[in-house]
Amino acid sequence: MNPFQSLASPFIDMGLSGMCDIAIVTLVIYTFLVALKRTRRSGLIFLGLIIVSAVYLLARKFNLGLTVSLLQGFFTVFLVAMVVIFQEDLRYFFERVALWWIERGSRKSTPSRLARRETEILARTLADMARLKIGALVVVRGKDAVVRHLDGGEEVKGRLSEPLLRSIFDPHSQGHDGAVVIDGAVIDRLGCYLPLSQSLEKLTGTGTRHAAALGLSERCDALCLVASEEHGTMSVFRHGELLPVGSANELLDILEAFYDEITPRHAKRPVLEFFGRNSREKILALAVAAVLWFVLEHRAQVVQRTYSVPVSRALLPSNMLITNIQPITVKVTLQGPLRAVTFLNTNDIKLILNLWDGKQGHSKYTITARDLVIPQDADLKDVEPHELQLDLVEKL
Repeated sequence: MNPFQSLASPFIDMGLSGMCDIAIVTLVIYTFLVALKRTRRSGLIFLGLIIVSAVYLLARKFNLGLTVSLLQGFFTVFLVAMVVIFQEDLRYFFERVALWWIERGSRKSTPSRLARRETEILARTLADMARLKIGALVVVRGKDAVVRHLDGGEEVKGRLSEPLLRSIFDPHSQGHDGAVVIDGAVIDRLGCYLPLSQSLEKLTGTGTRHAAALGLSERCDALCLVASEEHGTMSVFRHGELLPVGSANELLDILEAFYDEITPRHAKRPVLEFFGRNSREKILALAVAAVLWFVLEHRAQVVQRTYSVPVSRALLPSNMLITNIQPITVKVTLQGPLRAVTFLNTNDIKLILNLWDGKQGHSKYTITARDLVIPQDADLKDVEPHELQLDLVEKL
């Protein structure tokens, strides 16, 4: 087989089932990568796992026994570690899958978009409250569900308006210290408490509202708006990042951009838009899925490989000596999963002759399976030749 045929062999063997297999795994990995994208720390941990996996494959390739043994122990507890490390991201992943299924069943694929007039009301009202140093925390729902992140609160289901927002955040109101959740043009809940962020380096000089807004933005794609009663400023939080806002017009532009992202008005080129959005995660997901298919599925195919194996050593009485062996190498054919024989070389197979009963002079030795040391996952199919010519002499 020439190098080009060897390179194309996995793609030829893939077939329709292999492509469907890779497509499904790519979708799963892509969704998980998008979940990891929300928090930098989880993304770095995932990158570290990829690097460790690459080191393991290289160690197998170059027969680094100690490294392989250590990493095999690591991968033994990998699934448990993954659940512990990525518990929030896994929860988000399964939540996205469930929401996708529910949305398809209810024919509701995107959240409602605020009209321009209502967006202006929200931006103007929050700017006025910041100017008057009235504290406010507003959560604008994106595609992700926010209910499981909320604690307490009262259901409102009232249409978004300036008087309603002002009355909720009036310092004498019971809901003043909590958050308001806006879903479309409706104020869904008030007086909600949000999870606090632990990223203290981003919260210097801010209060509890900022910590709550940052905490929620780290867990979902909601847009969190804060008016500070201490500093009279506005801030926006999204995907764990803080953005100071200087005016109502600037906040209006941010809200419009947010809705353009989660509820695009028109997609002139849907195919280009699909491949352009999160393109790096899509490419990485496809690459990882292809490698997994090659390592776990393609390499599970049973193949035969033939190796030229020299005689490693001979077990014989201390007073005997071998003066001649013909031939000095034999052809050993092994059968096993492709993953078991991919990294095999001649040094992994040993031919040890048992000559404890050998006698002086010329003799023939028949090779059996007991004379060969082969990998555990491989089976011996053939040895050529089956016999060796030996000359034994007694030591002087």
